[in-house]
Amino acid sequence: MLPERESAAGRPFEPSWAVSLAEGDKLDATRKIALAVGVLFILTFITSIGGVIAYGPVLSDPSYITGAGADGRVFLGAFLELMLILTNIGCAVVLFPLLKRQNEGLALSYVTARLVECTFILIGLLSLLAIVTLRQGAAGEDAGSLVLIGKSLHAIHDWTFLLGPGFTDGIGTGLILGWLMYRSGLVSPRMALFGVIGGPLLAASGIAVLLGVIPQGSALQGIATVPEIVWEAFLGLWLTFKGFSSAPITAGHARPIGVGETFPAPAKAAA
Repeated sequence: MLPERESAAGRPFEPSWAVSLAEGDKLDATRKIALAVGVLFILTFITSIGGVIAYGPVLSDPSYITGAGADGRVFLGAFLELMLILTNIGCAVVLFPLLKRQNEGLALSYVTARLVECTFILIGLLSLLAIVTLRQGAAGEDAGSLVLIGKSLHAIHDWTFLLGPGFTDGIGTGLILGWLMYRSGLVSPRMALFGVIGGPLLAASGIAVLLGVIPQGSALQGIATVPEIVWEAFLGLWLTFKGFSSAPITAGHARPIGVGETFPAPAKAAA
């Protein structure tokens, strides 16, 4: 039986083809992470926009609670927002193992911000479902009181939308994720600046609405959201079709144990 060859470092010799295979596995694993995150970001766009469209009747009609209603659309909107919650959390969870290599504290902050945002979204969709429940089961009740309750639940939805997607998203996906991507080099630094700058703009517009400086849904608030929209759309499309840029924090990701590692030569026994 032939003796096992050893490298100069004192460990079993790794053939070049084995190292190349391991490197290929590493790149393939990183590409899968990028693809998963990209698809999840695209799904956040689809579910969030679809939810707003489906909610149309209940959001536009102050007397929805006493009218004929379009409950099926509200249920569809609620389902889409549940999917939005899952995709939002999925983005953070899938990215966390990679981002913590850059800064674990900020990576954990991003996950936390996503959870807070999704909590606001959940409260908002429950308020609209409550309107549907009251509309279906409050026959014969005072219409004026029902309309007042409906407006109150609608107002809860508006506030949760402001504090969740309109504020927390700017801090989490905008500022924190943008900065992590900028520092790590996982995506183009120029595009990451859209998150670094756009996130605080989105959050600032949310604060301005909260303090009564500008009305909710105003043109100024819409303009302030544009950089954040560009940033998140870029992430979804770029990571889906291109993947991560070559960066130090991807080195060794999903690397098989023992491959590419260096080990000191064993010390010689004292004479």
